[in-house]
Parts: sequence; C-alpha cells; structure tokens
Amino acid sequence: MLDALLLALALIAASAGLGWLALAMDVHWRQVRGSGAPSPRVASALRGLGVLGLLASLAICLRVDHASMAALVWIMALALAAAAVALLLAYRPRLLAPLVSWIRT
Repeated sequence: MLDALLLALALIAASAGLGWLALAMDVHWRQVRGSGAPSPRVASALRGLGVLGLLASLAICLRVDHASMAALVWIMALALAAAAVALLLAYRPRLLAPLVSWIRT
C-alpha cells in the first residue's frame, strides 16, 4: 500500500515538474496567466523547480523499486505526466495556474 502511495506521489512530482518547465516558456505562461512573459528570474525559478520535481520523482521511484525497475517506472511516469500536461495546455491551461499561484506579477 505504501508503495502505491509513493508511486502516486512520484507521478504528481513528475507532473508538477513538467508543468513548471512548461510554464517557464513564454507561450504557456501567457496561456495560464494571461499576461506577458515571465521575468527571467521567474523563468529560472520555474526551470529549477521543474528539475527538482523530476529529480524528486526519480528519487521516489528508486525508493520503491530496484534501479532497473525504477528507471522503467520513472520513464512511464514521465510519459504519462507529459501527456497530461500537454492535454491540459491544449484544452484547459488555466488548470495549471495553481503551480504558479505563489508568483506575484
């Protein structure tokens, strides 16, 4: 049961990481926030958070399984998270707004 919860957490971390990386791009920032591009400082912070989210996801997968299985699970989590973020950006980009709600513009 704990493993399933940890894997769900890994998927959430991967989704958040990819969401932050996407929101560091001008076009996706405008889709979600409706304003101009993020400042260079904000874009760097979003990229850093994105990398941390992906690394956290990998670390959680490594905690659950041995390295070869964890790598496979992590790649599949990345694929699912990428599809989810892409579909959200295509159909309901404002649903990603909580990822950047702490940023004041």
